[in-house]
Amino acid sequence: MTGVVEVVITAADPAWLAAFTRRLVDDRLAACGHQIEAIRSIYRWQGEVHDEPEARVALHTRAALVDRIVERANAEHPYDVPCVLALPVAAGNPAYLDWVLTETSEA
Repeated sequence: MTGVVEVVITAADPAWLAAFTRRLVDDRLAACGHQIEAIRSIYRWQGEVHDEPEARVALHTRAALVDRIVERANAEHPYDVPCVLALPVAAGNPAYLDWVLTETSEA
């Protein structure tokens, strides 16, 4: 295990998501975020199926910081229940993984 995770967050507004990502990087909760501005999200919410455009970001960070990212998303995200998923990174370029750890704060 590398101690690094990829945290996926979605939002309806790409500009809001980019600004949120910037705040997380500024606060050293993520080393970086790779944003895709146009995805299609099909989901059930409050008994109805929705089909909506969204943006998605993949944050690279420490596993130990996931709880703090979830707290920030719950406090700042415009959704009642924001999508925040942490996926473990099993392996990768050792130099890149070291960079992620260097650029993020210790929990």
